[in-house]
Amino acid sequence: MKSRIYLYLFIFAALIALYLAVSGNKRASGNEGRIQELQSNVEDLRDSLQASQLKVLDMQYFSLENNDDALAYYDHLNLDDPSRYISDKLLETNERRGDNPLIPYEGMESDFKLNKIKILNHKWIVVDFSDGKYWGELLLGYELKDDLSVDFTLKDHLLYTRSN
Repeated sequence: MKSRIYLYLFIFAALIALYLAVSGNKRASGNEGRIQELQSNVEDLRDSLQASQLKVLDMQYFSLENNDDALAYYDHLNLDDPSRYISDKLLETNERRGDNPLIPYEGMESDFKLNKIKILNHKWIVVDFSDGKYWGELLLGYELKDDLSVDFTLKDHLLYTRSN
């Protein structure tokens, strides 16, 4: 009787081992497919990241922060961030009541104010402006003087027309 119990236990243990081996093999093969899929996704994400980095570098090309030759004009002024300083000075023109004095249009819905600023180099700035409904862009020239004052000069402008 004891030998039969051991035989049944042995058969039962063998069946459990067989079950575990088969299910483990299926799980391993399923995991291999999942690993290959994830590796493919990682490669796609790596390519997408590289494309995004190239796009960012391309967008930063016309930027004072990345133009060492233009930044050299401001070495003697001891400014930590010339772009920030110039942007702040330009935004101060918004503080005046009414339309911004640099914008050659009168606001139709409210006063025209500057929104976005892109400092291209040591001489030019592109600015977006709006009154909440109508918008346009300016090309400004500027000069940062030794006394840290900034003179802005309107070079060109446009106002987008609404098409309904």
